[in-house]
Amino acid sequence: MSEHQSSPARVALVTGTASGIGAAIMEAFCQAGHQVLAVDFSDAGASVADKAGATFFKADLTDAEQCRAAVAEAVSRFGRLDILVNNAGIQHVERIKDFPEAKWNQIISLMLTAPFTLMQAAWPHMEKNGYGRIVNMASIHAHVASPGKAAYVSAKHGLMGLTKTAALEGGESGITANAICPAYVRTPLVDKQIAEQAKLNDMPEEEVIDKIMLKGAAIKRMIDPSEVADMALWLASDKAGSVTGSSFNMDLGWIAQ
Repeated sequence: MSEHQSSPARVALVTGTASGIGAAIMEAFCQAGHQVLAVDFSDAGASVADKAGATFFKADLTDAEQCRAAVAEAVSRFGRLDILVNNAGIQHVERIKDFPEAKWNQIISLMLTAPFTLMQAAWPHMEKNGYGRIVNMASIHAHVASPGKAAYVSAKHGLMGLTKTAALEGGESGITANAICPAYVRTPLVDKQIAEQAKLNDMPEEEVIDKIMLKGAAIKRMIDPSEVADMALWLASDKAGSVTGSSFNMDLGWIAQ
């Protein structure tokens, strides 16, 4: 049993688990004794899940039927579903005037519509159990905006609204919903943005982290995925039973100004 274990073993569905924050959350939940269905579009997610002790399920979450299939798989395999972590996400950095419509639709579908569909599918099972924990991976961009991130910012603002609505609707059934809002986390997704931000802002790549990503931060470092995983684990626990409809800003002091 992990030192992080603070609640009875539960069944969790975590999305976007092939790398980064999702992989860290999956690993933390497994170490805490939970049964985890790890959902990702990438085949690479299978080995990552196996190493952590999770069960892998491949799905394209921009497809509503595959979202529902993931929930059905968790319930069929483990007999229940207690925790849903909506983490899967992608990024595209480009000004609004040049932003491809197809990329807009993909980001909104994956990062806003899919969490809604997964929540809707999971809801009856959580309601039946009288226990549910929904943890939505938002971003500091659920509260503020940055140039070049129209779809990402829109999806994250929408996800925050969805979180609050779910909290109000789930309270009587023992279902909580909260959002984690980190600033830049050291992940492959963020690493990929360095070149994009350099191009967008016409600066050398080596200057992007200091002048763009950490410009507004009081703590001048990137966040480690394990820090976010620890927050998700607590929000999914019995100890967080009185916390719902909240956003937890792991933002290095970014919006303290």
